Amino acid sequence: MKERIVLAYSGGLDTSVAIGWIAEATKAEVIAVAVDVGQGGESLETIRQRALDCGAVEAYVADAREEFATEYCMPALKANGLYMDAYPLVSAISRPVIVKHLVAAARQFGATTVSHGCTGKGNDQVRFEVGIQTLGPDLKCIAPVRDLALTRDKAIDFAEKNNLPIETTKKNPFSIDQNVWGRAVETGFLEDIWNAPTKDVYNYTDDPTFPPVADEVIITFRKGVPVALDGVGYSPLQIIQEMNRRAGAQGIGRIDIVEDRLVGIKSREIYEAPGAMALIAAHKELENVTIEREQARFKMTVGQRWTELVYDGQWFSPLKRSLDAFIEDTQEHVNGDIRLEMHGGRATVTGRRSETALYDFDLATYDTGDSFDQSMARGFIEIFGLSSKVASGRDQRAAQ
Repeated sequence: MKERIVLAYSGGLDTSVAIGWIAEATKAEVIAVAVDVGQGGESLETIRQRALDCGAVEAYVADAREEFATEYCMPALKANGLYMDAYPLVSAISRPVIVKHLVAAARQFGATTVSHGCTGKGNDQVRFEVGIQTLGPDLKCIAPVRDLALTRDKAIDFAEKNNLPIETTKKNPFSIDQNVWGRAVETGFLEDIWNAPTKDVYNYTDDPTFPPVADEVIITFRKGVPVALDGVGYSPLQIIQEMNRRAGAQGIGRIDIVEDRLVGIKSREIYEAPGAMALIAAHKELENVTIEREQARFKMTVGQRWTELVYDGQWFSPLKRSLDAFIEDTQEHVNGDIRLEMHGGRATVTGRRSETALYDFDLATYDTGDSFDQSMARGFIEIFGLSSKVASGRDQRAAQ
């Protein structure tokens, strides 16, 4: 029996060519695996048939949209996951769910190797291969672009020579990766970091310069997870999709960043994440209302470390799993409604209400009914500043 290799398949030129390229280079049978994480475009059945037409012996397709939204996007939301305080982990959180299905397919079809389409200078090669090593430690990994010298010009030549059913003449200046959580765009003229993005870079968001009338939405959360919009219950996937539509129409979620890649280089990235950025803004504010001060301060540290681990391809690591447990515990009382006004590229919180809030009106008010005993403040200040006062006295004596 021939060796079998599972290929992460997108349906595009590079992975379509990779089917035959891998087969010629390794003499193995190739099984194409396509995973739908909400990237849109062609149907899974169209992609499946193209993989077979390009020489795959099997084509496995998985609709992982609900799984991705619930098990990957929602943990990122609970962690307020923003790499470098800007990037909502659009590509980083999609890789582990794809890896999960690649390893499952390898088991199902008796493959010994898993292949992906990443280059040797990006983050995704690490995310794929660390994940595969963790879930399938007996599996080998290859990358045609990196390991088998499959360049884009060679891919076009190979496709034309073998009459593959794939468009080879379309000139797309960008490298694009997208899913329901957002869209990532790089390469082309964007590699000159002085160049401003042109209008054709964007797809998930409309130009915020001339926005429609302001859109007000009430987002209901239960244990840190959005469960309803304007009082109507939805699944996590439906909420992300609806917020993508509404926030995208207002131009919210455009990000232009020079990012620190895992491999040590800086890379200019353009992201669009209208739903993700609006939901994170709302979630952060509800945490301000419901999480105790010291717990909230420490959660910021944990959330940043969680974000770095996920960015670095460590979704399945023991530390990330432990941080998940802490973050999940902090979400116990993150319940309530956030009113969000979306307009002209901005998502602004204008109202909060929660049955589990730590905000106490009677303690906070300066009007009649104030229950805060202000006479306690003088003694508190004396004790709070005592160590600094003693140290200052010591410094003054030393100076004399």
